[in-house]
Amino acid sequence: MTAPAAPTAATAPATVAPLPVTAPAVRPYQSYVYAYPHKTAYRPLPGRPALRDLWHGEPKDALSLYLHIPFCEVRCGFCNLFTRIGAPDGLTGRYLDALDRQAAAVREALGDDGPVRFANAAFGGGTPTFLTADELTRLCDIAENRMGADLRAVPLSVEASPATATADRLAVLAERGTTRLSLGVQSFVGEEARAAVRPQRRADVEAALGRIREARIPVLNIDLIYGIDGQTPATWRASLDAALAWAPEELYLYPLYVRPLTGLARRTAHTEREWDEQRLALYRQGRDHLLAHGYEQVSMRMFRRPGAAPQGPDDHACQTDGMIGLGCGARSYTSALHYSFDYAVDMGEIRAIIDGYTATADFGRAVHGRHVDADETRRRHLLQSLLQAQGLPVAAYRERFGTHPYEDFPAELADFAARGWLEEIEETEEPGRGAVGLLRLTPDGLAHSDALGPALFSPAVRAAMAAYAPK
Repeated sequence: MTAPAAPTAATAPATVAPLPVTAPAVRPYQSYVYAYPHKTAYRPLPGRPALRDLWHGEPKDALSLYLHIPFCEVRCGFCNLFTRIGAPDGLTGRYLDALDRQAAAVREALGDDGPVRFANAAFGGGTPTFLTADELTRLCDIAENRMGADLRAVPLSVEASPATATADRLAVLAERGTTRLSLGVQSFVGEEARAAVRPQRRADVEAALGRIREARIPVLNIDLIYGIDGQTPATWRASLDAALAWAPEELYLYPLYVRPLTGLARRTAHTEREWDEQRLALYRQGRDHLLAHGYEQVSMRMFRRPGAAPQGPDDHACQTDGMIGLGCGARSYTSALHYSFDYAVDMGEIRAIIDGYTATADFGRAVHGRHVDADETRRRHLLQSLLQAQGLPVAAYRERFGTHPYEDFPAELADFAARGWLEEIEETEEPGRGAVGLLRLTPDGLAHSDALGPALFSPAVRAAMAAYAPK
């Protein structure tokens, strides 16, 4: 294994000397890159283009469907997602009315210039299970009857919280074909949950996990967070073991971030270097503990138990082209444009956007977004492949773009290799696959995914994100 150099069109990749060891250190926790470009790079779209024009000629035979529910019973101190606490005065009903109108408009805009089929679906938030059982039934009806998604025939992922994972809600989800239920536990230690401004009792968490297993949804995912104030290696081990007791098919280990306009940002201050060291140590402890229990590492955050039912692309296709997002916090992706409604973190701003969404009559146009050119498409492909433990197949990249990744991103990839984050797996012959060559993150590279990802942002996206005024 060697660190590859940037190839020319006429030569194969060659070994290069590493960069000087004095290369400046980088902070390991900069940004969780779950979608690129980030919404803070979106802007109001001139002319509000018609969805029918945006989707004309786009492949629509393997779409992803995402329905966003922006409600929670509480807002955790670390959360900067687009959600509000509670839904007074029939707001959930008005929201589902608007979602139904939007679905009808979007399905019409998809047109009849080719087959329209959905390959996977997800309900996210917020907390989709904030809805009542009857409202969840209506949500599924919107996905099926308005959009034409066969929920029982495709992977369907749903997010839940312990308090809302009630038997009647889970029964609806199981009957309608849910294949994956993701439960946000964060910590099994009461003091840590309170420190993260997530009030919950361990007994209630365990009861919710029991109900999920009784519902026989094939894949249970448990989310845990490391880096919480007061967390120690011993308490982190206790949460890991408590989760493992349920033999979840998936486990996500998230580093804690303190972001602007969130609860923790108003009350917590950290020494950056010490906190980085603490989080890195806890990450490695958690990773090694799960690997020792037979789990496979899929990405920095995701660990899967061998034999778990396949769910499609990692992170449930939230990065792929051909994404239909319904709801005021959802994104949609064509090959050339990413679009959504306005974005906010402040509770007052979010409430205003939700109210505006429920009053919208015409959902036939894109409001906010960002055009994605050829360079950004390459960056997205590199990001969504390289941040996975299995790595980036060079042949697939070359087949799609006609170049080697080192031709397109020589400085970035050489820097990653010099830091010990990136390795090249030379081409070998594998049965049924032919020649296989990979660019793959090392274990230390995976640990630094939240530094590596932002380093691949384009200058234009960086500038747009920097110019965004948080609200």
